[in-house]
Amino acid sequence: MLTYHVVAGRVFKADVPVGTPISMVETGTVTVDASLDITDGRSRKAKIVATDILTSNGVIHVIDKVLLPAP
Repeated sequence: MLTYHVVAGRVFKADVPVGTPISMVETGTVTVDASLDITDGRSRKAKIVATDILTSNGVIHVIDKVLLPAP
């Protein structure tokens, strides 16, 4: 489940591909709209509530819900 919340590489807020499917490390995709709402594989919405938190191995964007892959 954790790897369904991870994308490869360092993606900052300014580089998030709005409206384009984003492949997750685990199988599946999500999309992000201009309001920074994420739609997961089950058509559920999660909001990005904090962005561009730098860590030693990447960038974290905090969301308000767990993302779920398509059934």
